[in-house]
Amino acid sequence: MYNWSEFIGKKNNCKCGHIHECDIQHIVVEENAISKIVEYINQESYKTVYIVADKNTEKASKGKVYEILEKNNIKYSKYIFSNNELVPDEIAVGKIITHLPRKCELIIGIGAGVINDLCKFISYTVKINYFIIATAPSMDGYASDGAALIVDNLKVTYEKVGRPKAIVADTNILKNAPMHLITAGIGDIFGKYICLTDWHMAHFVTGEYYCQDLVDIMNKAVIAVTNATKDGITARNEKSIGLVMEGLVLAGIDMSYSGNSRPASGSEHHMSHYWEMLFLQQGHEGVHHGTKVGVGTIIAIILYKKLAQKLKETTDLILNHFDKTAWIKNIKLVYGKAAPGVIRLEEKVGKNNDEDVAARLVMIAKHKQNIIDLAEKLPEVNSLIELMKKINAPYHPAQIGVTEEMVKNAIIYAKELRNRYGILQLLFDCGWQEEFAAEVVEELGKIKY
Repeated sequence: MYNWSEFIGKKNNCKCGHIHECDIQHIVVEENAISKIVEYINQESYKTVYIVADKNTEKASKGKVYEILEKNNIKYSKYIFSNNELVPDEIAVGKIITHLPRKCELIIGIGAGVINDLCKFISYTVKINYFIIATAPSMDGYASDGAALIVDNLKVTYEKVGRPKAIVADTNILKNAPMHLITAGIGDIFGKYICLTDWHMAHFVTGEYYCQDLVDIMNKAVIAVTNATKDGITARNEKSIGLVMEGLVLAGIDMSYSGNSRPASGSEHHMSHYWEMLFLQQGHEGVHHGTKVGVGTIIAIILYKKLAQKLKETTDLILNHFDKTAWIKNIKLVYGKAAPGVIRLEEKVGKNNDEDVAARLVMIAKHKQNIIDLAEKLPEVNSLIELMKKINAPYHPAQIGVTEEMVKNAIIYAKELRNRYGILQLLFDCGWQEEFAAEVVEELGKIKY
């Protein structure tokens, strides 16, 4: 159990030179936590409450939210999505706003990733506070200030759009969440091994801001969830499930401190987002986000281990000319409808241009041993796979419908989704993408699933 007052509602002057702040007013992760919402509502004298959920998250909450509001004479209206697979796109945003009651003072979302992102974005857009009633420990965005939406067929993360005023996580509800959602949350946390390594490496290569205190907080979340994974998850032990939820909330607070998703999202997330866009273009979302992140983490660890060995064997790093015409042609092939947004990003930031790559190659050579050390500190692939097997979580791309071609394309092209330095961009800089992609596919072929 965390003392959440240590993390929220105050400004922390960090030795990194930044002020870290998270303006969430209430976090509660415990049995019967839903009973707290009346207290939180009354503290701010909210009069008009608007509930947003989908048919699955409404069912998961077992009517407890409605029951406690009605018992305390708190009036509410609601909008419940009927979708089997709710997508956080422009249509979903429009539906919530269309049904938003006049003079609404508080939005209460009942759900997990998609509902939280939608409510967060709308809360920011219409300037109305929101609470989130968590129905699954499935992702780390509850406490972050970013909202991931699908806009014009492209996965877009809107940063600095605020946070919920209250996170209410009732372990009675969480422990009964579908197991694939619980393991998705664990996969999301395992991804921190990669994003923290990416971040530290970016600090060496590009001089990007880096805060060890934020890394330490995120590592607390990783350790807590890893320990919970070792015992009690498959038995739906309430304490173990609560530990997972606390780790996910702590990860979100860390993102709030940073002001972006850097401490929680790296190359493993880029691969996940790339696969998700492909699945959506095929008419379905595929497996849950955190599940894809878990698989992306396995691939990224393989990449990092190979990188350490490659750097040990390499004396000279050679600049390869960026053929933008050929690149655009390939982007159109591998991104389909989402290609225009990817091309616009490159035109805006020029992360692949020869001059910037040449400068980074100098820093890669200078910090070669630092990068090797970072890669070698990562857990071994087999040890992480064993943990994932223990909770019946997918760890191989084939288990989630990701083909060999999708793996190769993710290693080569998923980096184009964000202007964020990590191992995928480093492989581009060094001209090793094709080589590493082929070797990873070969190695994955040896892993039984």
